[in-house]
Amino acid sequence: MKKWLRRMRGAFGMGLIWAVGWTIVGMSIMIIADTFMGFDASVVDIWPPVFAYPAFVGGVTFSVVLGIAGRRRSFGEMSLRGFAGWGALSGLLISAFLIAAAGPSPLFLVVGSVLTLLCTGSAAGSLALARMAEDRELLGAGSGPKPARLFF
Repeated sequence: MKKWLRRMRGAFGMGLIWAVGWTIVGMSIMIIADTFMGFDASVVDIWPPVFAYPAFVGGVTFSVVLGIAGRRRSFGEMSLRGFAGWGALSGLLISAFLIAAAGPSPLFLVVGSVLTLLCTGSAAGSLALARMAEDRELLGAGSGPKPARLFF
């Protein structure tokens, strides 16, 4: 039971981290549209949640795919290309669900393509962050107290 709770917490944390990252992308679009293109802020303030919700679902989906595909491997053993491929698979799964739920539409094909690209980039960024954290832990393992862990 404890193992499942830890996995669920990790998936939830991955979803939150991706949501924060994609919300920053949405806020950037909002600021650029408001500042440089002269749009009214009430028209463009939809972008942060438009990016945050699918990002959370993408992060959780990626955690499930990673748990199945990358089982019993450390981050040092995984390739960036494979990790990005698993992120793309997560984006494709979400896109397939959207298309199955709403029917085939050119809009959902475009949204699915964007989701797949964002999931691919987020997965690669997640591996880079995980490797940095792993390296930091290895450096701190030699002497002195261990650094505090924030999420996991």
